[in-house]
Amino acid sequence: MPTGQDLVEGGVLPGEPDPRADSAGFARHVQSGDRPARGPRPALTLDRIVTAAVEIADAEGLAALSMRRLATDLGTGTMSLYRYVPGKAELLDLMLDHVLGEPPAVPDGTAGDEPADWRAALGAMARSYLEQLRRHPWLLKVNQARTVLGPNAVRGLERALGGIRGMGLSDAELISAIITVNSFVEGIARARLHTSEVSRETGLSDADFWENQRPYLERAMLSGDYPLMAALSDDAFGHGTDHFAFGLQRLIDGFEVLIERRSGQRRSGE
Repeated sequence: MPTGQDLVEGGVLPGEPDPRADSAGFARHVQSGDRPARGPRPALTLDRIVTAAVEIADAEGLAALSMRRLATDLGTGTMSLYRYVPGKAELLDLMLDHVLGEPPAVPDGTAGDEPADWRAALGAMARSYLEQLRRHPWLLKVNQARTVLGPNAVRGLERALGGIRGMGLSDAELISAIITVNSFVEGIARARLHTSEVSRETGLSDADFWENQRPYLERAMLSGDYPLMAALSDDAFGHGTDHFAFGLQRLIDGFEVLIERRSGQRRSGE
C-alpha cells in the first residue's frame, strides 16, 4: 500500500486532495453491487455492463470500446450507463478487476495457508498471467501505473505472496520478484500480440514476410560483414524454440542462486 512518502513523490502534497481518492471510493461503491437509489428498478446490472465491455475489448480492442458502443450492445441508452459508471476511465478500472477475478489458468498448488513450492508458484503465476494476456490482449494497452486496487487485484497479490513467501527474501524483494516475472511475461505476450496484429493488418504471414527478406539477408550474410550472424545454425531463429519456457526457467534459476548464496552467507557467519 502507498505510504505518505509515496503520495508526495507521486505528485500529491500533504493537505491537497488526492484525485485518486474519488476513484477508489467509487470503485468500492460500484463493486459492492449497489444499484441507483432513484428511478425504476433497472434491467441493467453493473456486472452485465462490465462483462459486455470486456467482451468488446477482447474481440475488437480498446479502441472499439465507447460508452455509446457499449450501450448499443446492451440495447439501452448511453445515459442509462452513466447511472452506474461515471465514465470510461472508471469502467476500465472495473474491467481490470473483473478479469483479475477469473480463476487462475494454471493452479499454483497453494492449499489454504500452506504455500506451494516457490519455484512451482512462480512458474504457475507466470503461465497463468501469459494465458490471461492471451485471452485479454487489451490489458497490454492499459497504463496500470496507478490503477484502482479492487478486491480481485488485492486477492491476486495475496495469493501470489502466499505462493512465494518460502523464498526467504525480504518483503521488498518478494514484490520485486513478482514485478520481474510479470514484466518478463508482458514482454513475451507483447511480442506475440505484435506478431498477430501485423499479420492481421498486412495479410502477410510471418513465414511469407521472412521469405521476402531472404534475398537481402543472404547478400548480407555473404558480404563477410556479419561473421557471427552468418555462423548461426539454420534453426537459430526457428519457431520450435519456446522462448517463454527458456526465459522463465532462467529467472527461477537466478532466484535460486540468490537464495542459496544468502543461505551460504548465513551458514558461514554462524
